[in-house]
Amino acid sequence: MDNPARATILRRMTSDLIIVGGGLNGATLALAAAEIGLSSTVLDANPEGVQRATGFDGRSYALALTSVRLLQALDLWADLAPDAQPMNRIRVSDGRVGDAAVFLGLDFQSAEIEEGPMGHMIEDRHLRAVLMDRMAASPRITHRLGARVVAQEISPHAAFVTLEDGETLSARLLIGADGRQSGTATRAGIRRTGWRYGQTALVCAIAHEKPHDGTAHQLFLPPGPLAILPLTGNRSSIVWSETDAHAAAFNALDDADYLTILRPRFGDFLGDISIAGARFTYPLNLTLANAITGERLVLVGDAAHGVHPIAGQGLNAGLRDIAALADVLKHAKRRGEDIASPVVLARYAEWRRFDTATLALATDIFNRLFSNDNPLVRATRDLGMAAINAVPEARRSFIREAAGLGGDLPEMMRA
Repeated sequence: MDNPARATILRRMTSDLIIVGGGLNGATLALAAAEIGLSSTVLDANPEGVQRATGFDGRSYALALTSVRLLQALDLWADLAPDAQPMNRIRVSDGRVGDAAVFLGLDFQSAEIEEGPMGHMIEDRHLRAVLMDRMAASPRITHRLGARVVAQEISPHAAFVTLEDGETLSARLLIGADGRQSGTATRAGIRRTGWRYGQTALVCAIAHEKPHDGTAHQLFLPPGPLAILPLTGNRSSIVWSETDAHAAAFNALDDADYLTILRPRFGDFLGDISIAGARFTYPLNLTLANAITGERLVLVGDAAHGVHPIAGQGLNAGLRDIAALADVLKHAKRRGEDIASPVVLARYAEWRRFDTATLALATDIFNRLFSNDNPLVRATRDLGMAAINAVPEARRSFIREAAGLGGDLPEMMRA
C-alpha cells in the first residue's frame, strides 16, 4: 500500500486501540493507554447498567501491593482507598473437615517487609464504579456498551472489527480483554491449552462477630482450598473450592443449610457467621492461550491466562499484563515506532511469557499437592511449610512474591 493510502487509513481510524471487553482489565488498560497519550475504543458486550450495579453482590478481589501501585499511578487509588481493606497478615493452614487439629504451616506478616501491607481487598462494586467513572471522564476513551463483536480482520496497517449491527471500527492495535473464552483469540486462530480440575469455586461474603484484624486465611482441605479474605468491617470474602458434585449440591441449599455445611470448614475463630450478599459458583480450570500476541493483536488478563484462584493472582496477573503493555507501547511511541509492529509486540510477549508460565505452573502444582489427603503427601507438604516458616529469608521471599514484588516490574508498578 502506498503512503497516501496508508495515511488515509490512519486518519480514518476509530482510535489507537480497540479493546474488546469492558470489564476490569479492559477498563484499566484503556486508562493506562490514555495516560501515555493513546486513544481507545472499549467494546463492552454488557448493556447499560450491568457494570454500574451498586448493590453488594459478594464479589471481591485481593489486590497485591504492585496492583495498588498501578491504580495509584492512574490516580484511582484515592477514590478506592476508603473502601479497601489492608491485608496485613496471611496464615496458611492444612486441615480436614471437622478435624479440630489444624496444622498452621505459614504465617506471613507485612511488618517483615518495608513496603507496607502486602495488598488490599476491594469489593467489585467499588472498583468497577471507579473505573467506569474515570473512563467516562477521559477524552481519550470511548466506551461502547452493548457492542458485540462478530468479526475481525487485520490489514498491514490496521485492525478492523465488525459489530453485531454491521458497523465497522478500525484501530492500530486490537486488544482481547474478553475473558477465558476470548472471542478475539478464537477469531485470530489462537488455540488454547488447559484442563478442568473437577472443582467448582463457591464465592460469597460472610459477616462475622469478631474482627479479622486484616488477616487473610488460606486453609487447605482435601476437596480443595478455602480462602477467607478480610473485607471492611466485620466481613470476609470466601472462595471455597469443592468437587463439582459437592459444590452443585451445596449451592442448591438455602442460606441456613449452606452455612451448616460451611461452618465445620470455616471454624469458629471469628465467632458466629452469616451470609452477607449474593452467592456465586464458577468452574475451576487452567486455560492458557498458546500465543498472547498476533498480527496487530494482543491478549491480556484471562484472555491470555486463566489460572486456579488458589493464590488469588488472577486479576493481579491481568493488571501486570496491562502495566507491561503500557510500558512497551509508551517507549515504542516515544521512538516513533508503529505500536503494533511485530517487533514491538514481541517485547510484550517476551516480558510476560515467563511470568505467566511460572504462575500457571505454580497454581497447578499447589492445587494438586494440597487438594488430596494422601498421608505421605500431607506429611511432606506440612514439613515443607514448616521449614519455610522457620527461615526468615525464605518467609520474606514468599511475602514479597505475595505482594507482587518479584521479577521485572513495569514502571507503573514500581514504588
